[in-house]
Amino acid sequence: MMRVTKFTYFKEIRFMFRKTKVFLFVTLLALVVAACGGAPTAVGEEKATEVVTSSGVSTEAPSEEPMSVSGDLVIYTGRSEPLIQPVIDAFKAQYPNVNVLLKAGSNSELANALIEEKSNPQADVFITTELFTIQSLAQEEVFEPYVPKGADQIPPEFLGADNMWTGLTRRVRVIMYNRDLVSEDELPASLFDLTDPKWRGQIAAAGSTNGSMQAQIAAMRQLIGEEATQEWLYSLIANEVTFFGGHTDVRKAVGAGEFKLGLVNHYYFYLQQAEGSNVGIIFPDQGEGQIGLITNATSAAIVKGGKNLPAAQAFLDFLISVEGQKLFAEQNYEYPLLPGVPLREGVQPLDGFRLADVDVVKASLDFDATFDLMERVGLP
Repeated sequence: MMRVTKFTYFKEIRFMFRKTKVFLFVTLLALVVAACGGAPTAVGEEKATEVVTSSGVSTEAPSEEPMSVSGDLVIYTGRSEPLIQPVIDAFKAQYPNVNVLLKAGSNSELANALIEEKSNPQADVFITTELFTIQSLAQEEVFEPYVPKGADQIPPEFLGADNMWTGLTRRVRVIMYNRDLVSEDELPASLFDLTDPKWRGQIAAAGSTNGSMQAQIAAMRQLIGEEATQEWLYSLIANEVTFFGGHTDVRKAVGAGEFKLGLVNHYYFYLQQAEGSNVGIIFPDQGEGQIGLITNATSAAIVKGGKNLPAAQAFLDFLISVEGQKLFAEQNYEYPLLPGVPLREGVQPLDGFRLADVDVVKASLDFDATFDLMERVGLP
């Protein structure tokens, strides 16, 4: 798979977001017009549901049974293949006539591909590891509006405007540590403690091309402002933090004792713990006046003009069904967005934590400034 260099990555993905900014007014007008239309019916519903076509005429959409859904379903996913494959296998068990073709890569690489392919879409579904990429692609009119069955139970902040995307699972930014190297009485309590010189050269994190790191920086700009976020990044670099391309390398390095601390999404801690490493987890910034836990979410959308709309709709229905959400929780240690789905044993509930107050839509609209900031400080 092609590796996107940092220069190419910034050049391409910033072009995407700047294009969004330039045409924001036109996009908003388009969204207003689109709001007059409705979403197709969910595949597999027991009774037909009213939908509104692009011409504004109400029609009755017939329900479809699993055996009637067939053909190739092409999925572009920013999630690594091992984390999404169990979900795909379970979906195929319900829809045996669907042949799933998976293309995994970085969020930015796949986002660029979707834009380049707008005139001849090759994908049916896009799955991303954070909300900012999918929100910006929605403004590029890459997606087909759709309301998956059960979406009314998903918290509204995790549903895209005009039904362009659907949140799947929540993930939390945490600090993992090696218990053999760090004692309980010296644990950092905040993301800002990572700039303490006592941790110089002992911290691993994902770098500027990682979607979760990008989303965290965008959230911090909203929470503490541009200047304070810039100072934090400069301080991380000065503290000789080692930046990897992804979190798997971070968790494995901390688990092996190569680093004392790692900045990761919460489930990487649980994955490393399951491999037998003596690691611990810190849910940071819970003190008085601190920012709270920074969270984000995986999400999915149907690609406009995809060749297999019925299968794409059925797949999104499955992703937010009880079975689909249980798989995310049990296999990947994630927090389901569908209420009532139990967490995997050992995963700490979020009920007792204070979460950071971040407007995801606002942060995504200002994402160009986040890339400017990462370039300015020279984040690897």
